[in-house]
Amino acid sequence: MFNEVYDVIVVGAGHAGSEAAAAAANMGSKTLLVTMNLQNIAQMSCNPAMGGIAKGQIVREIDALGGYSGIVSDTSAIQFKMLNKSKGPAMWSPRVQSDRMRFAEDWRLMLEGTPNLDFYQEMVAGLVIENHKVVGVKTSLGVVIKGKTVVLTNGTFLNGLIHIGDKNFGGGRAGEKAATGITEQLVDLGFESGRMKTGTPPRVDGRSLDYSKMIEQPGDENPEKFSYLDVTKPLENQRSCYMTYTSELVHDLLREGFDRSPMFNGRIKSLGPRYCPSIEDKINRFADKDRHQLFVEPEGWNTCEVYVNGFSTSLPEDVQFKALRSVVGFENVKFFRPGYAIEYDYFPPTQLKHTLETKLVEGLFFAGQINGTTGYEEAASQGLMAGINACLKAQEKDEFTLRRDEAYIGVLIDDLITKGTEEPYRMFTSRAEYRTLLRQDNADLRLTPKGFELGLASEKRLRRMEEKHEAAEKFVQFFADTSVKPEDANPVLEAKDSSLIKQSDKMFKIFSRPNITINDMRNFSLVEAYINENNLDNEIIEQAEIQIKYSGYISKEKNNADKLSRLEYVKIPANFDYSQIKSMSFEAREKLKKIQPATVSQASRISGVSPNDISVLLVYMGR
Repeated sequence: MFNEVYDVIVVGAGHAGSEAAAAAANMGSKTLLVTMNLQNIAQMSCNPAMGGIAKGQIVREIDALGGYSGIVSDTSAIQFKMLNKSKGPAMWSPRVQSDRMRFAEDWRLMLEGTPNLDFYQEMVAGLVIENHKVVGVKTSLGVVIKGKTVVLTNGTFLNGLIHIGDKNFGGGRAGEKAATGITEQLVDLGFESGRMKTGTPPRVDGRSLDYSKMIEQPGDENPEKFSYLDVTKPLENQRSCYMTYTSELVHDLLREGFDRSPMFNGRIKSLGPRYCPSIEDKINRFADKDRHQLFVEPEGWNTCEVYVNGFSTSLPEDVQFKALRSVVGFENVKFFRPGYAIEYDYFPPTQLKHTLETKLVEGLFFAGQINGTTGYEEAASQGLMAGINACLKAQEKDEFTLRRDEAYIGVLIDDLITKGTEEPYRMFTSRAEYRTLLRQDNADLRLTPKGFELGLASEKRLRRMEEKHEAAEKFVQFFADTSVKPEDANPVLEAKDSSLIKQSDKMFKIFSRPNITINDMRNFSLVEAYINENNLDNEIIEQAEIQIKYSGYISKEKNNADKLSRLEYVKIPANFDYSQIKSMSFEAREKLKKIQPATVSQASRISGVSPNDISVLLVYMGR
């Protein structure tokens, strides 16, 4: 049936699998995407949204490299918000509310329009491995498909177990069966596995809600978009979300079901995401709080189905229903489906290289929740990197990785393979020590040249990035070269309660003041004339403003990154014998032996490895 040998076989078609398949195929590899149900490609299993704090930066990075998530997020968006706008630009994070059905449809159509990509619907039950090297996959029907590399993106399907109250049943998500066979085979090969948990809230009928009792949450007045390409446009119309609150009554009603909760009666033993806890976990851990926010999110343009963000739960369905009916605006709520928790297998990611290839089996890559992460964006970025490296491996080319000072994607992967995770890993801006460099506005400047070199980002994308960079640099130079007289500047400064000038000064210096914005500078006729004459769009204007106002912070962080990155180039030989370094602490030797870091810089980030241990290592290596 399958006579050809594929360059890359991707198992699973969620966010990780979809990006992996697209990347490998677009880079010229003959690629096969195998999934249990082709109708559920890129399904939004949980909330109908993309982006958010730190996650929005990841989507921008995927787009800058030539991935699809940014484009699909734009084409299926029903609302756009730039979060944290009141803070510095390092914290700005784009987010869209998505049309769930359109999101999956747009993803499928983009994949079907991708050359070199084949599809097959069936469950992969095992891997074909010869001499510690993967050579294909085997399906539940016994079909063997040969491949040079394999990317596993199984999501929550590996031995998935769904919990609703005291009931549980096998499943990868509601209405779909679990995947079996792969975990057992990998454990037999020497892999370490574990269990994690995630959950989802009930979906309800929007026609049964009273929105007049809730607080409207509209999108931005002037919405932006995710993709740097002009193939997508900002939204002209948006759908609002709404906010309401739980109460002491709601909490009391939920507590009535705690004895039947799998979280508290021992049925669920695995850890869930700390930063996205279930409602029962919230009221148990934060007993002093008398209410919690609930965000009421429409699932699309035309559907009446609504997602109750903040009410994730595995309590019995009757308890869920009774408690939710006591929430303001939900007095007459009708359920579409109850919330549930799901336990699934994952593999501690310290068993991977920076390329996301496994250390034990050559040509085998892991991406997404199989690595212990949570979130569409984290999964998609891993899928992209695994797809890129699987393709490069099949083509016998050099690997591609990103450093911590180059991308949030680099932070994510380095955290996973260096530190591991015992709970579902979620990205935050606080995880990135170079977040001033890794802003959402400059992801294309950072990464599009790399994507172009890979053959993933198009020449059109590169040219657009170069034009933006050149125009922003010229605009910055305009402020540096142009002087303004006191009689022109002081009225603007006085209006902002900023100290006046007594002699002509450069516009750059005035613009650098903390309380002076681009809108203030546009009061100068020379600035407005420059913008109009050069036809500068908001993206270029914003880029120039950030470069001027944060130039000191950016330079300082760049210098720090350059100093620390020197250790990135000090390679540690493969299978280095740490046991021979007796002057190193026992804990450090054990950790280094287990993780086998590729560089001294990576070794320095391993928990339990001290600066003294690194000094000893450098001396031993003759550095």
